[in-house]
Order: sequence, then C-alpha cells, then structure tokens
Amino acid sequence: MNAIVLAVAVMLVLSIARVHVVLSLILGAIAGGLTAGLDMSTTIKAFQTGLSNGAEIALSYAMLGAFAVAIAHSGLPQMLANALINRINQSGSTGGSIKWGLLLAILAMGMMSQNLIPIHIAFIPLIIPPLLLVFNRMQIDRRMLACIMSFGLVTTYMWLPYGFGEIFLKQILLGNITKAGLDVSNINIFGTMTIPALGMIVGLLVAVFFSYRKPRHYQTTEVDVQSNRHASVPVTSSYRSFVALCAIVVSFIVNIWSGSMLVGAMIGFAVFMALGVVRLKDADNVFNDGIKMMAMIGFIMIAAQGFAEVMKTTGEIEPLVKASTELFGNSKGMAALAMLVVGLLITMGIGSSFSTLPIIATIYVPLCMSMGFSPAATVALIGAAGALGDTGSPASDSTLGPTSGLNVDGQHDHIRDTVIPTFLHYNIPLVISGWIAAMVL
Repeated sequence: MNAIVLAVAVMLVLSIARVHVVLSLILGAIAGGLTAGLDMSTTIKAFQTGLSNGAEIALSYAMLGAFAVAIAHSGLPQMLANALINRINQSGSTGGSIKWGLLLAILAMGMMSQNLIPIHIAFIPLIIPPLLLVFNRMQIDRRMLACIMSFGLVTTYMWLPYGFGEIFLKQILLGNITKAGLDVSNINIFGTMTIPALGMIVGLLVAVFFSYRKPRHYQTTEVDVQSNRHASVPVTSSYRSFVALCAIVVSFIVNIWSGSMLVGAMIGFAVFMALGVVRLKDADNVFNDGIKMMAMIGFIMIAAQGFAEVMKTTGEIEPLVKASTELFGNSKGMAALAMLVVGLLITMGIGSSFSTLPIIATIYVPLCMSMGFSPAATVALIGAAGALGDTGSPASDSTLGPTSGLNVDGQHDHIRDTVIPTFLHYNIPLVISGWIAAMVL
C-alpha cells in the first residue's frame, strides 16, 4: 500500500475513533514514514521541520483570539445583543417581519464574526440563549438556526479574503499550493471561490425556505426566561463599546493595508490597551484567554503542517499521482469528484478545514497538474475539498458553536439537530459546486 494512503487512513480512522486529532496526525505521519522506508529518526525530524511552517498561521490565530476576547471584554457584543432583544421584547410581535429581520440579523452576525468583528463563535453564547424565548414564541425550527449560523461561520472564510478568510484563503490555501509547486500569484481568490460559495448559498436557501420552514414547537423553560431577562439589563458603558468599534475599524484598515491579519489584530488589541478598555493589569488575562480559545485549532494546524512535511519526505507522492492518473485515465471529472470526497472524509475526521488544507494540498497539487487542471480550477478544487466537512463534522467549531447556544435548555440535539442538517444542506451542494468549478475554470 502507498505510504501516503496508509498515513491518511490511519489518521482518519483514529480521528473518527475519537483519538485526539493532534495525536492522530502524529501517529499517521509515523505510520506513513515507516511504511515508506524512513527510520524513526528521519520521520520525526521531517515532522519537526514541518511544524515551523505552521507557526505563523498559529500565531495569527492566537492574536486573533486575543483580539476577539478584548472585543467581548469591551461589552460591545453584549450591547448589540441587548439592543436586539429589548427591541423584540418591547414590540411583543411574532409577525413575519420580526421573524425575518431576526434571522437576517443572526446571519449577519455569523458572517461578521469571521471578518468585520472577528470573534468567531464567541458571539453565539452571548446572542443565542437570550433569544430562545423569542424563537419558542415564533416556533422557529432550531435546525434552521443551526444552518444559518453554520453558513455564516464557514461560507465567509472560504469566500471573503479578510479576517479568518485571509488566513484560510491566502496563508493556508494559496500558501500551501505555492509550496507544492504551483504558481498562483495571479489568482483572484474571491472570483475563484465564488462558484463553490454559490453551492453553500443554495444549501442555505433550501434549509430556510423548504426543509425547516414549518413551525416547530419547543417548551419554554425557566432557563429560556432567565436568559432573556438577564439580557434585558442595559449595558452601562457606551465608551467601551465605542472604543471597540474604533479598534475593529483600525484593525480592518490595517489588515487591508498590510495584508496581514496578525498585524491588524495586534494593532486592534493595542487600541484597546491605549484607550483603557483593557487595562494593563488585565492585559495578560485577556490575552491568555484569547490564546486558550484558539490554541487547540492552532496546535492542530501546526501538527497538520508536520504531517504534510512527512508525506513530502516519503517520496511517495509521485507514485501516488501516477497511480491515480492511471486509475482515472483521462477523466478529469472522476478525479475531481474523488478528490472532493477524500477532502470531505479528512475534514469530517479532523473537524477543521484549516488543518485539512496542508494535508491535501501536498497530494492534490501534483495530481491536478498531471491531470491538466488550470491553476484556478486547482485552487477552487482544493479550497472546496478543504471546506467540505467543516459543516457537518461533530468535532467542528461550526457545529459545536451553534449547538452550544441552541441547547442551553436541553432541547437541541448536537447530532440530529446540528450535525446531520448542516451536513446534508452544505456538503452535498458544495461537492456539486466544487466539481463544477473544477470543470469550468
């Protein structure tokens, strides 16, 4: 068996068996290295060399986490939540305009959490639990809400090259494709990823207007009432929220100007400190909390880079590419479909699109080049293959986040009400749209 196939299989099986992803990547890399004839010392050395490739990405994630905690520390998300909840409570209406306005607001928050206000899933426990009482009155299906939040969390970073999208699209996707030997310097990443993103949009429309449009009854519990009542307490410091808005604007401008989310987040955090929202004595705690929030994803991405380096060192990529080319013959369509499905399986096991890309790019770039895919088609194919499974993986932030907010009263099952709905509504259309992109670009 090809060493790379074995390594991926070991990593995937262990991940599905709930062995920690970092340990699964290490054991998979060792299995692949030893199968290829490398000794243990050479395998470990290659893995350690690859770790340095993920350091910048992990540091960007850590800094972004610190910035996100500083935003939460300012009270801005709570202020937005309170304003929304108070308006709904005062209106006392459960009409269509209120319902659709609320759904659009949640969608906008999910999207802004990835770039404009980059707090990732941290907005969910602030916004969603206080709104459960309102959702119950309107009899909104929480599976629809899970799909809306998951869409905002994933589609934004896989389409818009800002915030988390700058890390995913530029640093990881284009960065690893370049390392694998393909020149993508002239690629318009937004235009290239538009076709895969359209598949996600189709999935969202199906979920909202077809699958979960009918009313669904939930019991109103004491938890729902207390969460709503607590959120109705006004936020006292408008100054802190104003500083947060200034920091977000400054961070966004610096990110655009410098092309680095790391620098943008660092400057944004400095604004919080300079204007007294994050006091010097609290800076360490805020920064550490941010690192803790993003540390696991950072460790997984670093380990994935080590795994990818071992795969390169084995020298088994070229034989695998040749064997795959012979298997698919001249059928680019079958090759594209197979690569998308493998990407789906890997991400489902790992739970992170950000960690899948370094693994599959090492293998897919030579294969795409040998099959005659254009650079744009290669980028779209690998980007879609990496994003597949983020919505629908039990271990993904994009499913765990929505469940954490929707299940505070015990009426939303993680697997049945978040994982399965998001898997069906996003992975199927993303496979189709990713395949179309690979064929037409």
